Amino acid sequence: MSSERKRKRDVAETSPDDSEIVAHLKSNTDFFERHPQLLAHLRLPHDVGVNAVSLIERQVAILREKNRKLDLKLRELVAVARANDALAGRIHKFSLRLIGIGDRAEILEIIERTLREELGADEAVLLLFDEAPDSSDLFDSEFVRRLARRDPGLELFQSFLNTGRPRCGQIKGSKREFLFGRDTADIKSAALLPLGAKAATGFVAIGSHEASRFHPGMSTDFLVRLGDLIERGLAISDS
Repeated sequence: MSSERKRKRDVAETSPDDSEIVAHLKSNTDFFERHPQLLAHLRLPHDVGVNAVSLIERQVAILREKNRKLDLKLRELVAVARANDALAGRIHKFSLRLIGIGDRAEILEIIERTLREELGADEAVLLLFDEAPDSSDLFDSEFVRRLARRDPGLELFQSFLNTGRPRCGQIKGSKREFLFGRDTADIKSAALLPLGAKAATGFVAIGSHEASRFHPGMSTDFLVRLGDLIERGLAISDS
């Protein structure tokens, strides 16, 4: 007897027959719950003809996958809607805080507190251009920085300043150090908010420890509104 025939005979002799498999499954009704990966290798034919079996099973698999994707998409849309609703509420609260306040020091305090507490900023800085020398006493915090529009460091942000639109994305190297300081390597992403037309007044930089917190594909509508409110609040305090 050849070795191949002997191997097949040995396998047949040692393999359980159908009755043993049926008995085992009957006594272990949770077998496929414990071994779900086996379902991918089973064929469960429908009694509609040989040629229709694979097509039906394939259609069922496609429908299940489509349903799974739709469910995930719905969950994502609901999450985005809830996040946007929460952001709208925070923006509204910020607006109410600014109403009736004419003191600039208090406005700056409200802006910083809102960015850190309401919007979850890990780092935040307000850069204002060409401020009057007699207001220097209001710029004694790490949050507010005064600098000339022609400051050499701003060349790194020239594209952003020229467009005058919010910008989001990962940040590192000299850009991160210019905005947030040298000891801020844990800042991975940032959002830049221009204040005024083409950032005429300055801009706000919000930093996050999460690399995906601010990304180029995210909606910037709420950042535009927030920048408008900050710019308006600063303008009112000057009047």
